[in-house]
Amino acid sequence: MKFKIILSLTLLLLTSTSMFAVGFPVTRTAVNAVENTVEEENQVELTSPAAVEADRQLVAILLWLFLGGFAGHRWYLGSPIGWNILFILTAGFFIVGWIIDGVEILTGSYPGL
Repeated sequence: MKFKIILSLTLLLLTSTSMFAVGFPVTRTAVNAVENTVEEENQVELTSPAAVEADRQLVAILLWLFLGGFAGHRWYLGSPIGWNILFILTAGFFIVGWIIDGVEILTGSYPGL
């Protein structure tokens, strides 16, 4: 009985402390020692559209590989909801559609890329 209580309290403590840690955003600031000014570190990195497309294609192919039966790649790339549900119910359009989606993602001709 004591073990269950201790385990329950430990789980409650772990979940409550992790909830407070991500509950609000914190902006980081750095103090420049030479000028004594405060600069915010919220800088935006500019990336080329080709790099973003390559990242999107990599994520899509990984989702296709691991969650293809659940239409994970189709949800990620913004396919219509009805087609995604049909894809799930027919086991990836009887596996043929799953293979076609993979080829389209690899070649970059899938509509969501």
